[in-house]
Amino acid sequence: MKTYHSLSLIQSSIRSAEISCYSLTQDYLNRIEKNRDLNAFLEVFESEALERAKQIDLKFKKGTAGKLAGMVIGVKDNICIQGHKVSASSKILEGFESLYSATVIDRLIEEDAIIIGRLNCDEFAMGSANENSAYGPVLNPHNKSKVPGGSSGGSAAAVAANLCLAALGSDTGGSIRQPASFCGVVGLKPTYGRVSRWGLVAYASSFDQIGPLTHTVEDAALLLEVMAGKDDKDSTVSNQKVPKFSVSIDNKAKYKIGYLKSCLDSPSIDVEVKNHAIATIEHFKSDGHQVEAVDFPYLDYLTPTYYVLSTAEASSNLARFDGIHYGYRSSKAKDIPTTYKKSRSEGFGVEVKRRIMLGTFVLSAGYYDAYYTKAQQVRRMLKDKTDELFKEYDLLFLPTSPHTAFEIDKKLEDPTQAYLEDIFTVYANIVGAPAISLPTGRHTNGMPFGMQLMAAPYAEEKLLSFSYQVMNSQKFQ
Repeated sequence: MKTYHSLSLIQSSIRSAEISCYSLTQDYLNRIEKNRDLNAFLEVFESEALERAKQIDLKFKKGTAGKLAGMVIGVKDNICIQGHKVSASSKILEGFESLYSATVIDRLIEEDAIIIGRLNCDEFAMGSANENSAYGPVLNPHNKSKVPGGSSGGSAAAVAANLCLAALGSDTGGSIRQPASFCGVVGLKPTYGRVSRWGLVAYASSFDQIGPLTHTVEDAALLLEVMAGKDDKDSTVSNQKVPKFSVSIDNKAKYKIGYLKSCLDSPSIDVEVKNHAIATIEHFKSDGHQVEAVDFPYLDYLTPTYYVLSTAEASSNLARFDGIHYGYRSSKAKDIPTTYKKSRSEGFGVEVKRRIMLGTFVLSAGYYDAYYTKAQQVRRMLKDKTDELFKEYDLLFLPTSPHTAFEIDKKLEDPTQAYLEDIFTVYANIVGAPAISLPTGRHTNGMPFGMQLMAAPYAEEKLLSFSYQVMNSQKFQ
């Protein structure tokens, strides 16, 4: 069977009887089996997916198929699916089966999406390489000696390797966009509060957002349209009406774009990534958009602010995983104190324990004001500065990552150096803005990389319509 990169082509082929949902799903299952070495999937819902495909084929014949009929989707292993395990790729949740489905899963199923399996990720979504999983690293399908990025590395790798048409990830500090860049796919982080977090295993509750990884901007827009909107189970979700993103996307408007000069001047950025960003800016101008350099002097504050706040929230959120209620319990436990101590020390991986300790430290007496309170003040300053920028500009432009995918098992003398992987992505999470990574670049080392766009909160229509223009331009085809 030929490879499909968009839902519209799949649905067209189904309606013309070239393929069926069943044959398409079987083809994806075959691809998953052939690419088991990528370690993208932790569990494949083979019989369930095939049975659902049969049902949707009947709906096509009756003319009652939903918006997502024919879309085969993989789901990151921190999003709950009723009757299936969810582990956040951690030993601490070993054997735990979800009693309910996340709101986003219910909404996808209502529109006839086919969920094909659970995807590997960094443990509790903490990492930028997908090497922190209790179930082993995911490999980049473009070069199996490279990482796919993280934490949604399994999601990005699965889409890039055509193991499913689309995937769900979660983005706390770049965990959708950075792997999308490393694997050469589209990765969308919606506005904080645009999509329900009900059923998402929390890392940092004021940063986390669920979003899609796809081949096309059109499919990302459609998935956002289906998933977004009010949810009584999540008090942080906006009650704003959800636009028809899939309709408004074909907008030929001209936009005013600001690019963050400090990002292009960063000493960490690869020369080819920088040159591609500059060339992309010139391309925007040639297409009639107004593009200007923007002064943003706070680049060096982004990563420390993010890690102080996110680790503080993580230390609180992960306190519930204790070896008592469910999941892993140490065989060495003798009483309640050792049950907590042994279960958590054995059940959590090194990176998760590191972040729990960092978070506990910044929240501790004597350090709370010096770190946590100060970081919240910086976050407000960044939000105010960003609001000012979006009064003048429709969109902000910057690279997604300073470089392409790096080698698996890359050793760092200082493990906190890995946190600088998020230098260009955490900005959107800190201020709650929507952002997207577009696969526009190819390095001479053979690896893809992406460019990033940000919009004001709840301005996904602008973000998606401009992204659609970019990806349909001859320059990037």
